[in-house]
Amino acid sequence: MWGDIAIAFLLACITSFVVTPYTIKLAKKVGAIDYPEDRRVNKKPMPRLGGIAVISGFLVSALYLVITMSIEGKLDLNDTENYKLKLIGFLTGMIFLSIFTFLDDVHSLKPIQKLIVQIIAAIIIYAFGIRINDISGRILPDPISFILTIGWIVGITNAINLIDGLDGLSSGITLISCIFLLLIFATTDSPIISIILITALAGAILGFFPYNANPAKTFIGDVGAQFLGFSLAVISILGIAKTVTLLVLIAPVLVLGLPIFDTLFAIVRRIVKGKSLKAVFDADSGHLHHRIMKHGYTQKQAVYILYSISTTIGLFTVILINDGIWKALSLALIIAAILGLGSKQIKKYNKELLKENKKREMLLEDKSSK
Repeated sequence: MWGDIAIAFLLACITSFVVTPYTIKLAKKVGAIDYPEDRRVNKKPMPRLGGIAVISGFLVSALYLVITMSIEGKLDLNDTENYKLKLIGFLTGMIFLSIFTFLDDVHSLKPIQKLIVQIIAAIIIYAFGIRINDISGRILPDPISFILTIGWIVGITNAINLIDGLDGLSSGITLISCIFLLLIFATTDSPIISIILITALAGAILGFFPYNANPAKTFIGDVGAQFLGFSLAVISILGIAKTVTLLVLIAPVLVLGLPIFDTLFAIVRRIVKGKSLKAVFDADSGHLHHRIMKHGYTQKQAVYILYSISTTIGLFTVILINDGIWKALSLALIIAAILGLGSKQIKKYNKELLKENKKREMLLEDKSSK
């Protein structure tokens, strides 16, 4: 199994890395450019179709492993779980979503149009048998299963998309989530297909990351951010399909806790501010990364802080599942205390740096005036 995992990761990583420069050229050709605005932190126009490279890396790796493992007898696509049908559904939903998110990056769709596309893509997934229909051994009624499945897929798709506000943020948070989900799947007897898919997703992200990390050369775009959220949601359903342990069932929720919290907070904030449900679709500058930067942190520091929080949550989840609540809580508290102490020093350093920069600017102005 570990050889196949290594192949899945390496093949996705190389493919994504090689394809990314071509997506930059494509973005410039079709006009998929992100221009600086009040809410955005980029200071110059940026191509935003990097997600195509991530999708390419994921598909090449996943398809290769599914075919070769089926030939070798390691993967039975026609077993009782009918993974063949589920994978076709995953691919169909992915292609459908990617077509419209590509159009969004080029022409900008309305928020309600994006939501409708996400719901249809989630319905496709449900129709092909990828469902949340069992909690701790209890079979859920079809209406509840449908609502939970569609809500989970649409919610996570938007959660990753909404957190995509800084260089390398959504890709980095998703990569961290993939690593911890891989650990959880590998230690809880999850289906091999979910392990391969989550590994391929992690590899595809890592291959793209050198182009997306600060200072970014390209953005992942809606086509990439929504693909990441959509894939995480679907793969997590596949990964917990056979478990009856409640902690394992809620593991994806915990691992994705940071983007989920940011999304829920954004929904409540916008409704309260706009005093209507329509306000949910109004973009604002109240996301976690915006708030961190308002406290004096640089873009890179804000990203590292959110990486640290996401990693802490992931570690907490893995330890919670394997060692229990007390060890998980104690570790989380220690890390939180360390991060709290570090944040004070970073703030102090940033203030001193700003003062020095202002002094230099004043000296330069004096010299130029003379």
